[in-house]
Amino acid sequence: MKKLFTLVVCVMVLAGCNTVQGFGKDVKKAGESLEGAAKK
Repeated sequence: MKKLFTLVVCVMVLAGCNTVQGFGKDVKKAGESLEGAAKK
């Protein structure tokens, strides 16, 4: 039972990291778009 719980926690942490990484990329792209619009 303990091993199963540990496995589930690890999967959730890894999935969370991927989600945060994707969110960071989206924010970066939005910032680049605003920067490009400001330069025009």
